[in-house]
Amino acid sequence: MKVAITGGTGLVGKALSSHLIREGHQVYILTRNSGESQSSNPKFIQWLNPGDKPEKELEGIDAILNLAGATINNKWTEEYKQKIIASRLQATDEVKRIIEMMPKKPSVLVNASAVGYYGTSLNKEYTEQSNKGNDFLAATVDQWEASAAEVNGMGVRSVFCRFGVILDKNAGALPRMVLPYKFFTGGKIGSGKQWLSWIHIEDVVRGIIFSIENNKINGPVNFTAPCPVKMEQFGETLSRVIKRPHWMPVPSFALKVLLGEMSVLVLEGQRAIPEKLLNEGFTFRYPELQDALIEIFGK
Repeated sequence: MKVAITGGTGLVGKALSSHLIREGHQVYILTRNSGESQSSNPKFIQWLNPGDKPEKELEGIDAILNLAGATINNKWTEEYKQKIIASRLQATDEVKRIIEMMPKKPSVLVNASAVGYYGTSLNKEYTEQSNKGNDFLAATVDQWEASAAEVNGMGVRSVFCRFGVILDKNAGALPRMVLPYKFFTGGKIGSGKQWLSWIHIEDVVRGIIFSIENNKINGPVNFTAPCPVKMEQFGETLSRVIKRPHWMPVPSFALKVLLGEMSVLVLEGQRAIPEKLLNEGFTFRYPELQDALIEIFGK
């Protein structure tokens, strides 16, 4: 396959690119600054600068993965919230322009998304059929997916990866979550009753490739393990795997002061189930949290 990736230097982009190259596929990384790289695989292609025409170097690609957008792991000032939305819509608009300009279209656009679409709840279970929430993340995801879905009118299948918390040893949320335990100060975050919908990075990569290759998959897809856990269980399991105590609670008010509105990411949550992937026969390598953490930290 020939696969183009935007946001290719992020957690998912790096892992996916490495896997595809190992499997013998050609990868194109769209970046604002391609530098002087002479690499042929991945091949770096400049985009989002005045005059850039990346479509001229993407002839014959089979799939585009749009993972670009400002990180949500910053304090959500009103200004930064606008950046979160604008960066995603700008990248998606450019992806649509590229596809429109290509005589031979890719067969599929796989667009990043998030389980934040559903809002938060302590007791509801969410599948891809569930309704949209009413908070900032839900509104952001709704706009992002609606924009990406416009490629359907060009004859291109669209898949929206509604990511949960992606577990990786060196990047993403997990290193921050582990840090207090390394200093023997780990413990319950908030009430501990909030749900954490998580997924191992290896299953993210495998699930994306599965979605590219399976023509039956389209629209929103929950990229979460089939066994979400409550935050208290997550902390207890983590402490057991890395052999550190789980004893010092982090009060909700402290996180709200420190993180502002972004505290919703850890103080509230949702129980998202990957119904589409399971129904289509995808097998998770790490369906259970303890096995995922042992693979990450047990090496």
